[in-house]
Amino acid sequence: MPSNAEIQVLSAKSDVARQGAEEFVRAAAESVQQRGAFSVALAGGSTPLGMYELLAEAPYRSRVAWERTLLFWSDERCVPPDDPESNYGAAAAALVSGLGLPAANVHRMQGERDPHEAALAYEQAVRHAIGGEPPRFDLVLLGMGDDGHTASLFPGTDALGETGRLVVANHVPKLDAWRLSFTSTLINAAYRVMFLVTGEGKAEALRAVLEGEPDPNTYPSQLVRPTDGRLLFLLDEPAARLLTNR
Repeated sequence: MPSNAEIQVLSAKSDVARQGAEEFVRAAAESVQQRGAFSVALAGGSTPLGMYELLAEAPYRSRVAWERTLLFWSDERCVPPDDPESNYGAAAAALVSGLGLPAANVHRMQGERDPHEAALAYEQAVRHAIGGEPPRFDLVLLGMGDDGHTASLFPGTDALGETGRLVVANHVPKLDAWRLSFTSTLINAAYRVMFLVTGEGKAEALRAVLEGEPDPNTYPSQLVRPTDGRLLFLLDEPAARLLTNR
C-alpha cells in the first residue's frame, strides 16, 4: 500500500456515498479558496452515482460553488452520451443536468468518436483547462472493479505502461471493447485522489491492491500513487473484510 494512503471503513455503501459527498464538498471549498476554481474528474459505477445524487440535493448542493467547478470524467465507454452504458450520461442524470452549469464547465469524453481521436481531443481539453505540467486536477474520483482495474486501466492492457500521454484509447480484450481513460500519469498528478469501493465482490482484489506484492499489470489500481497529493480509500465493511491493516 502506498505510504500516503488513508483508509476509512464505513458500515454500508450508503455511508461511503455520504462520506464521499463530505470529502467532495471539503475539496471544492479548499480548491476555490486556494486556486479560485475546483477541477474534478468524475468516475463511473454505482457507488459514485449514490454520491452524485446526494450532491444534487440539500444540504450538499448549496455547499459547492458549482459555477466555479469544472467537471471532467476519468474514463468513458465508447458509446454516445445517451447510451445507458455512458458514464457521462449516468452522471448527467444523477447530478449535472440539474445544476444549470454553463456548457464550458462540463467536459465530457466523446465516446461516439473514433477512440484515438477522442482520447487526443480530451487530452488537449484537459491541458487547455487545467494548469500544470502535467495538469493537476483538484480531485480525481475513482472506483475499482473486482479485477482490480480502475478508470479504464484494465489488467494486462497497453495503457498500463503509458507514461507520456494523459488520456488514451485502451482496448480491453476481455470485453472486446475500446475504452477512453486517464493514464496513471494524469491521475497521480492530482492534488487529491479518492477511491470509492463497496461490495463483498471487491474484497479479494482490494486486499491484493492494498496489502499484496506490487503487481500493477494484474492489479492496475496499484498504479495510483499520487506524487504530491492525498490518496483516500473510502470502503464499506463488505469490501474491507479481508484487510488486516485498517
